Amino acid sequence: MSDLAFKARELDLGDPLAQRRAAFVLDEAVYLDGNSLGALPAAVPGRVEDVVRRQWGELRIRSWEESGWWTAPERIGDRIAPLVGADAGQIVVGDSTSVNVFKALVGAVRLAGEGRDEILVDATTFPTDGYIAESAARLTGRTLRPVPPDRVPAALSDRTAAVLLNHVDYRTGRLHDLPSLTAAVHAAGAVAVWDLCHSAGALPVGLDEHGVDLAVGCTYKYLNGGPGSPAYLYVRRGLQDRFDSPLPGWNSHAEPFGMRPAYEPAPGALRGRVGTPDILSMLALEAALDVWEGVPVEAVRAKSLALTDFFLECVAEYVPEGRVESLTPVAHEERGSQVALRCDDAGKVMRRLIERGVVGDFRHPDVLRFGFTPLYVGFADVERAARVLGEVLRGTAASG
Repeated sequence: MSDLAFKARELDLGDPLAQRRAAFVLDEAVYLDGNSLGALPAAVPGRVEDVVRRQWGELRIRSWEESGWWTAPERIGDRIAPLVGADAGQIVVGDSTSVNVFKALVGAVRLAGEGRDEILVDATTFPTDGYIAESAARLTGRTLRPVPPDRVPAALSDRTAAVLLNHVDYRTGRLHDLPSLTAAVHAAGAVAVWDLCHSAGALPVGLDEHGVDLAVGCTYKYLNGGPGSPAYLYVRRGLQDRFDSPLPGWNSHAEPFGMRPAYEPAPGALRGRVGTPDILSMLALEAALDVWEGVPVEAVRAKSLALTDFFLECVAEYVPEGRVESLTPVAHEERGSQVALRCDDAGKVMRRLIERGVVGDFRHPDVLRFGFTPLYVGFADVERAARVLGEVLRGTAASG
């Protein structure tokens, strides 16, 4: 047994989250793609079967009331709230991340009011956020300006209406400084909108603590809600009575069954709802969230940092020198829960890794991306992944 394999075993023995692994359906592969799609929690299939066979099959329409379907968006939102540092009553679940980014950004511009004609967007953002920001700017008559997150404070002015930022860069795993950037946005009189897709469930966010105005996030990554599971929208309590959603629907009406022609928004975060909730995927998400019972986000963050530290240590030991370059910051305060490695033939390398039971993903043109989901990834997984990566890279170098 190598020194690093022995160290991995010792670290796994001391891992307080190790027992959580049993709550997931896992095979023999090392799964390091939970930052794209989380693993299946073991309780979900049975719960979904009950929803389909009993709630839908037997109770049918009665389930809107008797099975709690109608209140699911806010009830599940309240379960997500502690994972992102929010009190209850500020998060509603439903629609996709893209739809919620649109709601939040247009709503932010409306909150900012007249006289502010510019929207700032993270220049390194996931492409869809940029597309939606450009559309929101056109629809609201604002100018869109892409700015790297570290340059946002200098770019802010009395023209700025809203700023859309990613908490963790999807490509590099860089963690941006949410507290200081939010404070800078507020000092300029603008509204802060955060995309939490790559941070919720992996590290503390502190939405309430840091005064974030609006936030959105997906649930199929670190929250393990399943493919296409509904996203969520956070509206800070102090802004809820002024939040003007650009997508009003009957589900967000103050009297949804009144069928009145005039729209009157529901109180609180409920005005973030639009149409009929996607009950099957929403209740699968609710079942998936059971794995978080009794798990402090701080413990998840501590293990995440330990996993990524250990992976970088193993990569340095096993991978031929100069074969990869880490794009992920070394400093803990700048690192999310993934490691991105630049590699000339990354696409081919990832295919070979997957063939050998190490599942990460590839980002064009040259990035190997590995996500570390602390609830089910162990240190032995990390050591094996780095060792196989080293073997694959030595093999591709020899064959090249």
